[in-house]
Amino acid sequence: MPADAAFAQLVARVGAFHITNRPLAAAQRRVEDALVNGTLDDGLRAGYLNEVRRYFEGFDSEARAHLRDVDRRLERTNQIVFNLTAERGVAVKRIEATQSVLDALQPLRAQKS
Repeated sequence: MPADAAFAQLVARVGAFHITNRPLAAAQRRVEDALVNGTLDDGLRAGYLNEVRRYFEGFDSEARAHLRDVDRRLERTNQIVFNLTAERGVAVKRIEATQSVLDALQPLRAQKS
């Protein structure tokens, strides 16, 4: 793919994002206009690429930090689920053990009456 087509594709990909960052939004408009008008120059292209890099590197760092936080929270939650499952198993065994004693007790109580 020629460099100009790859650049135009990148501009379209970036343009698909909802960009609230003013410098990138302005650069996006300028580059889109330049592509339509055929007035794209090296300076505009380089400035745009710098804005895209700056914005998406920050966005990437933020998303990765969020992912690490979610992973830590999931790890804690999984540990809680594991602990509760083990605790449930102990409770079930206690119920089974006490029920077996109560079941054995019932016929003996009936004999005494």
